[in-house]
Order: sequence, then C-alpha cells, then structure tokens
Amino acid sequence: MKATLTRNNHSVTVPTGIWMGTQCIGASSGQQFPVVDPATEEVLAHVANAGSAEWMKALDLADGVATTWAAFADRKRSEILTALFHKLTQRADDFARVMSFEMGKPFAEAQGEVAYGAEYFRWFAEEAVRSAGRVNSAPAGTGTIVVTREPVGPVLAITPWNFPLAMATRKIAPALAAGCPIVVKPAAETPLTMLLLGEVIAEVFSEFNVPSGVVSIIPTTGAKDLSQELMADARLKKVTFTGSTPVGKTLVRQSADNLQRSSMELGGNAPFVIDEDADLDLVLTCAMQAKMRNGGEACIAANRFIVHEAIAEEFTTRLTHRMSEVRTGHGLDEGTTLGPIITAKQRDAIAELVDDALACGAQLTVGGKKPEGDGFFYPATVLVNVPAQARILHEEIFGPVATVTTFTCLDDAIARANDTEFGLAAYGFTENIHTAQKLAKELKAGMVGINRGAISDPAAPFGGIKQSGFGREGGTEGIEEYQSIKYIALQ
Repeated sequence: MKATLTRNNHSVTVPTGIWMGTQCIGASSGQQFPVVDPATEEVLAHVANAGSAEWMKALDLADGVATTWAAFADRKRSEILTALFHKLTQRADDFARVMSFEMGKPFAEAQGEVAYGAEYFRWFAEEAVRSAGRVNSAPAGTGTIVVTREPVGPVLAITPWNFPLAMATRKIAPALAAGCPIVVKPAAETPLTMLLLGEVIAEVFSEFNVPSGVVSIIPTTGAKDLSQELMADARLKKVTFTGSTPVGKTLVRQSADNLQRSSMELGGNAPFVIDEDADLDLVLTCAMQAKMRNGGEACIAANRFIVHEAIAEEFTTRLTHRMSEVRTGHGLDEGTTLGPIITAKQRDAIAELVDDALACGAQLTVGGKKPEGDGFFYPATVLVNVPAQARILHEEIFGPVATVTTFTCLDDAIARANDTEFGLAAYGFTENIHTAQKLAKELKAGMVGINRGAISDPAAPFGGIKQSGFGREGGTEGIEEYQSIKYIALQ
C-alpha cells in the first residue's frame, strides 16, 4: 500500500497503510480517507482508515512486548535510537518533501523540521544510558534508600498536524529510551509523514531484532473513538498529547478512571515584549522567527507584540516591510516563504479574527485579505492599535498575523503579557541586564526567550503552565514522563 507524490520533477513514495508493529496492513473494514494538498486542494493519497480492530490489536501487541522491550539493555536501546537518527537523516529530503505536500510548509523549512525531529532520536539515545536513580543511607541509620526508575508501560501518543514529524519523534524517542512500547495516532490531515517514519522504524527494528509491536502507527479519522477505547483499557499506562486545550481537557478527564499518566502540550498565546532600549535589528529578525515559523501555525508563535511607544512606529514600519516581502505559494515551488494554511476551516478562522479586530478599530498595514484561487492561503498580515476587546488578543491565532499594541510602563506591559489563560511561551527584548532579569522572572510561561526568537531545543524541557498544559518534552526531564519511580528499602 503505497502512493507516489510528484511535483517539479521530484517524487517520493510513501506507505499508505497502518503500521501494526513492523507490518504495514490495510484496515480490516477496507475503509480509506483522503489526504489533501492544502496548496492545490488536490488529493495526494488515500490512507487506510483504522478502526477499533486495528487500534486494539496495536495495544495487544504493545502489552505483549512491554516486558521484553523493557528488558533490552539501555545501551542496546541507545544504539537503536542512534540508528533511527542516522536513517532519518539519510532520508531527510524525502521527509521534507512529504511535509511540504501534506502540510504545506516551504521545503527549506521542512528540511529544518527533519533535522530538529531527528535530533530527538540522538538526544534520547544519549539519555537512555543516563537515567540514573540514587542510593543513600537513611538519615536515621535504619538502612539504605535505593531509588530506581522503571518504564511506565504502553503509551498512546496523539500528535498534531503542524509539525507532523518533530511532534512525534519527541514522544517516540523518550518512550523508547525509557523502555516503553508506543502506539502513535498521527493527525488525519498529515498522516503520510508518520507513515514514512514507520517505514524507517521497521527497517531499523529489523536490523536490531526488535519484537514487532514496540511501535505501531494508527492513521484514522476516528480519533475520539480511539482515545476513548484505548484509555478505557487498564493496560494502557500513559497518554501524551499535543494539540488544543479543549481536547487536552477531555483526555485528562478520560485518564481518571485508570489513573493513566498524562502529559499535555496545549494551546498558547505568546506575548513578545519589546522595551525601548532593545536592538531593533535583532528584534526584527527574532520577530519573524517567532511569528512566521511554520506560517504562524505553531503553539509558541508570537501572537501579541507589545512594544514601547518610543520605538513602536519604527518597529511597525520595519515589521510591515518584512511581512510584505513574504511570498506565498506551494512549499515545493522556488521562492516560496509562506505555504498554505492547513485547511479551509483554519484559514477562515484566521480571517474571522482579523475581521473582528478591524471591526473593533484596529488598523491594517499589510495583508488581511484572502486571495482568490485554489489553496488555503492567507497572506502575512500586520494589525496595529488593536483594541483590548478584540478577540485576536485573547485567542490563539495559529496563522501569519501579527498584532501590535504599545506601552509606556514595563510593569503594565508585563501585566498585559500575563493577562491570558495560556502560559506556554513568552518573549522579551532589552539590552538592559536588569530588565532582562525582570522579564525572565515575571513573564508567566513555561518557556521564556530573552533576546531569542527561536527557543525550541531537544536538550531543553518544552511545555507550559496554566491552560497550556503540564509535563515536559525534551531535555533531561523528557524521559521522566515515561518512567515510574521505585523506592527500595534495604537493611
């Protein structure tokens, strides 16, 4: 079951079945669902649409191999993850092309995601052999305290469409490093990238004699049924999710009956605070990184630019110029720097937020109009003097739209930055060390970038607070999400 995607004399062939362990199969129902190129609205492929029989079989396999996989030596799991890193890197262009087709991101940016996503395999290959416990004498002199870490057991990972490779590898890699089998449910909009990864995983697992069932990839349009049925089974020990806050809350509620471990990386509404002494050259570079990475379809995208009034006019002029230079098009076409929005529904939601802001009194300096023709495109857009009541300041935009408001007092800017139910990422810019320390301390988010527009790093813990969720991915902390702590009292 394969499909070949072709554009501009470049082709890539991808699996379109269900990875049941290391076997690629069709759905028992025979059903399939289409995957659409958001730049052309053409169907790229039809993918097997898994149902209950498939995802319960995947859990059967995961449960059956859990003890065997946990018993693999840490060094052996490390070697397997290292092999996955190299195999993925060798096929970087194939993965980048698939992402450009099904998600829309420009090819160069897709290549960046491949490098970023592969790095999680390398990072957790190193962490697999460094997950230490501790030994110490009991203070009362009554014996020895031994603390060890064990794999939590079978995991369900539900991944989003906006980073179809990296958001999966940063769940798969630590689960494997910890000794947990994992069932992956990719987004229905972008399953092809994950199915290609399944092919790579099957090749590597065959080389290392890994039992089938350690990783299964289950494409389906029945995400709600999948999560309900799998999480109702006590054999599933953990669920990890990246996506919207409402869905995350539903999953947390579902986890209650079996007290499954959960980690939730949810929505954001990141502020980008620029003080009057900031280096505007650096600010503009970082603003474009933080706003336009992935076309703004990122949970850590800068949504609200809060700028000191002394530099607001210059910043707005220069940002408008930068945004006017952005070129929309198919991700595989030369010169494209902004691809399409993932779906018509998402594109229209962005347009609705912009229209609401304009109706409230905001001014438009560039963009703001849906283009004619095929594809779910929306232009790079800047809104200034956005009133406090505009929805766009309070909701996640998830698109290429920047809002600009001004401040005179830094305390007021920080208060406005924190005036959101979300707390995933925040950014602060200043050349004053004391102001930098103040921003770092007082901006309420799980991640704060000071004079940085790109903050994601496999070696750093990624995650939020408040309505942005809990748990961390990446860093030395990432593997702990897949481990249980055991205390052993020795005489």
